[in-house]
Amino acid sequence: MDLLYFVILIGSLIFVHELGHFLVAKAFGVKVLTFSLGFGPKVLRLRGRETEYCLGVLPLGGYVKMLESSKTDIVLPEDRNRTFESLALHKRILVVLAGPLMNVIFPVLLYFTVFVSAGPFLPPTVGIVLPMHPADGKLLPGDRVMAVDGKDIGTFEELRRIVEKSPGKVLKFRVYRKNEHVDTEVQADDTTRRRELDIVEHVGTIGIQPSAPAPVIGVADADSPAYRAGLRTFDVIIHVAGEPVRRFIDLEHVLGENRGETVPVTYLRPVVVREALGGLAEMAVYESGVVALTPDPTATDLTSRTGIELADLYAAIVPPESYLYKAGLRTGDKIMRLDDEPVPAWSTFRERVLAHPDRPHRIDYLAMRDGRVHSGTFQVRREDFTDEHGQAFSRYVLRVQPWVPLAPEAMVEHPAPVRYAITKAVAETVDVTRFILVAFVRIVQGRLSLDSLSGPITIYEVAGEEGRKGADYFIWVMAFISLNLGLLNLLPIPVLDGGHLMFFALEGVLRRPLSLRAREIAHVVGMAILLGLMALAFKNDVEKRWDVIVGQVHELIG
Repeated sequence: MDLLYFVILIGSLIFVHELGHFLVAKAFGVKVLTFSLGFGPKVLRLRGRETEYCLGVLPLGGYVKMLESSKTDIVLPEDRNRTFESLALHKRILVVLAGPLMNVIFPVLLYFTVFVSAGPFLPPTVGIVLPMHPADGKLLPGDRVMAVDGKDIGTFEELRRIVEKSPGKVLKFRVYRKNEHVDTEVQADDTTRRRELDIVEHVGTIGIQPSAPAPVIGVADADSPAYRAGLRTFDVIIHVAGEPVRRFIDLEHVLGENRGETVPVTYLRPVVVREALGGLAEMAVYESGVVALTPDPTATDLTSRTGIELADLYAAIVPPESYLYKAGLRTGDKIMRLDDEPVPAWSTFRERVLAHPDRPHRIDYLAMRDGRVHSGTFQVRREDFTDEHGQAFSRYVLRVQPWVPLAPEAMVEHPAPVRYAITKAVAETVDVTRFILVAFVRIVQGRLSLDSLSGPITIYEVAGEEGRKGADYFIWVMAFISLNLGLLNLLPIPVLDGGHLMFFALEGVLRRPLSLRAREIAHVVGMAILLGLMALAFKNDVEKRWDVIVGQVHELIG
């Protein structure tokens, strides 16, 4: 099956490429003698009115042979104006450009077939509003975004895309909140985002996230009603007085009208299983329980009335080798202040630390082991990584983590799937094209290793792997390789389409074609460069799989 997937992948991309040359040449009246897919002996020949259509045994290339008077073709008087050379310069450029351009356009169709059937999607409901971000005080958890700048919003992905395209701009939101429509304005921050290959983007952010936090609670005060009832930090509340609780904000609703009445609260408590699966995994299991909770009738908000708060600021994972562990922080402790400033949310804590990673920070935290506030000093470390492209980079990592899972949302279908698919397909094609172009530049700069170049062996394996996963995966890899093929063919290397375009550009400057001798020498040089790149790619393929190859050889020879 791997061979079949490989042939379908390569054959389709070559067909699309050669079809571009063929269609534009025919549109300009050029006589096309041969349209061939593959090289070597022909396994299929079909004769058209003036074109022979062939299928070669080796599917690693193809060609469109046009009538050319400069070669050995016999040009009849009536075909004198149907040769490739008889075309005006700009038409010859278009004929050559059509092949790579088809490989760049084809992924739009491929991505469209994937995105048109995508879904369902997260609804455009605000789940979390990050403190000290543009949306803080303007949008509230539970708000359903109906429109932005007058454009109707159907999914959270649409909302995110509009915001990301608007760095620094004021956006007008229309939201549905508590049975009424509310209009508000939010100015998006201009945020720098660093991607692979050191690609830097400027995107808009307003500090909202989809899906509300699940009702995972923190209980800091040992004298609070929740603690006295038997509730503890990281308990997951599932029912209050028989009413189901799905999100943390639901707790505020079901307990909001309580005036001191005792209510049953059902919870799930994660209990760590030591040496789970024979020491192969770290895991926890839920134990259920029910307690009787009596809120304080004199208090106003959920925390002061019950002692319950969101577990966001409570450390759930504190690796023993981490710098915060050495500063005294332990699992279950609550972060109170950073550098003497109150911390309203874990996201704020993380942002402040990573904004100044090169200096020590003071942390104040409430220790659950004794109920006292302790202090410590820590500094994050820069860690080195190497990505799959062989590019080395460094980043600061905050290894301490909270545990606040998100409540599942009721998914929605996209109201305009075709429009969404077209927009998304074009955006994805542009994004991948940019990524490939940057990779070319990084190779020229020497910042990306030539070892990242791959050849037919890698393509063969990837085609098989993605084909076995399903049609969508296979389409994604086909689109990526199609863009690579199209852009690679535009490189100014003689024998490639980009080399022909380079000759045409020189012809336009010199007002005459290059001499036949100059073109022959250039083609020899170009072929040498191309063979060298192919040899390098093949070498990389073999080196990456050398252990497997050696193992298979040993199996064959016993």
